[in-house]
Amino acid sequence: MDLAALRARLPESWLTRFAPAPTGYLHLGHVVNAVYVWGLAQALDGQILLRVEDHDRQRSRPEFEAALLDDLDWLGLRPDRFPTDAFRAGACAGRQSNRDAIYHAAAADLAARELVYGCRCTRRDLEAVGAGDAAELRYPGTCRSLGLPLEDGLGWRLVLTDEPVTFDDGVHGPLTQRPAAQCGDLLLRDRLGNWTYQFAVAVDDTAQSIDLVVRGDDLLASTGRQILLARHLGRAAPPLYAHHPLVMKSPAQKLSKRDRDTGVRDLRAAGRTPAQVLGVAANAVGLDPGALDLVPDSLAAIFSR
Repeated sequence: MDLAALRARLPESWLTRFAPAPTGYLHLGHVVNAVYVWGLAQALDGQILLRVEDHDRQRSRPEFEAALLDDLDWLGLRPDRFPTDAFRAGACAGRQSNRDAIYHAAAADLAARELVYGCRCTRRDLEAVGAGDAAELRYPGTCRSLGLPLEDGLGWRLVLTDEPVTFDDGVHGPLTQRPAAQCGDLLLRDRLGNWTYQFAVAVDDTAQSIDLVVRGDDLLASTGRQILLARHLGRAAPPLYAHHPLVMKSPAQKLSKRDRDTGVRDLRAAGRTPAQVLGVAANAVGLDPGALDLVPDSLAAIFSR
C-alpha cells in the first residue's frame, strides 16, 4: 500500500468508517479491519465514523450491538463521530435502523426516475434457473417489465445498465468490474422489508460523506455496483476504496460470526489484554509479523514501516 499516493487522492479533511453488523459477536476478523481503519486514519490524518449496520432486522440483536460497543471500548478504539455512548443513549444517526426515512427518500427518488421496480422472485427461483455462478446468484431481469408495484411482500430492484466500472483500489490497484454481469439488477429492499446491505451502505457512504472505505477482500466484488448506485444517488466522485486480506480459518474459509470463531469476548475471557488482541490481529494478516502488543494510539506505525 502506497500511503503517500493514497493521501494525495484524499481531501485535506477526510472521513472513513468502521461499520460492524450486530448479527453476532465481534471476532478477530473485525479487529483486523479495525487495525486497518484506525491505523490508516492515524497515518493519514483522517477521522473515523462508527456505523452499526443493523439493516437485517431478522438477524440483528440488541445484545450483539451492546457487546460490540463494549468490545470497542475495551480495545481502546474510539471513533471521532458517533462515540459508543451515543448508541447507548438511544436513537443515533450512526445506526442504520434509525435511518429508515433516509432510505425511503433515496428509494423514492430512484423510483421517480423509473429506475426501480417490484420483484416477486425468491432466491429459490434464481437457484432454479441457475443464474450466476458459484460465487454469486445473478438476477436475470425476470420482473423488470411486469410493472409490479413497490410494496411490502415484494423485492425492490434497481435497473443496472451493462457498463464497466473502473476504480483504483488502495491495495489491489486499478480494477474493472461489470456489475450487471455479476449480479444483474440490484436488490434494494427484500420481500421482508429489509434494506439490503448494498443499498444501505451506498446511501450512508454518500449521505455521511465517507471519503475512504476500508474493508475486507470479501466485499471487493461489491465495489462496482456501489459506485454505480452512488452515481444514481448524486455522487459523481465515489469514495476511495482499500480492500485488505481476511483472517482465514482454512485456505478457502474465512472466520465467521455464525460459526462462533475466535471472538473478542472469548479472548478477553482467556485473559488476553487489548494490546495482545490487536497484536494477534495484525499478525494474522501479516501486517506486523512478530508483534506481540499493539497500543491503539500507535497503530499508524504498522503502516509507516
